[in-house]
Amino acid sequence: MINRVVLVGRLTKDPELRYTPSGVAMARFTLAVNRTFSNQQGEREADFINILVWRKQAENAANYLSKGSLAGVEGRIQTGSYEGQDGKRVYTTDVVADSVQFLEPRNGQASQNNSNTYESQQNYTRVDEDPFANREGPFEVSDDELPF
Repeated sequence: MINRVVLVGRLTKDPELRYTPSGVAMARFTLAVNRTFSNQQGEREADFINILVWRKQAENAANYLSKGSLAGVEGRIQTGSYEGQDGKRVYTTDVVADSVQFLEPRNGQASQNNSNTYESQQNYTRVDEDPFANREGPFEVSDDELPF
């Protein structure tokens, strides 16, 4: 069986970073992914896809991605359900990311949304220095950093 997803899109808002009671980092964000075709009015539509990322990559996403950031995500689809406050069953679909790629330099992205990304998000985690300060282009993640 195969369950693989590869997406490229822009974040619709800043990632939400949380920690489990045992201290494991988890971040959620939504990617707006353009469709490859136009609708009848000639406009491009987008799909809004919920992303869930764990551990160090969750902290990195919270520290270095923000609303408008271009990101690539590779992972798997996970579905679930819960009972809503009205008693009705609510179904969920998320992409659980194995890999998150930052697809543009932060300074280029920061000027896009007119904010200093690092200053506005630096207190999310225990990062002492910016590992991307001297990088240009995509960030590569080694197999050792993947949670599987």
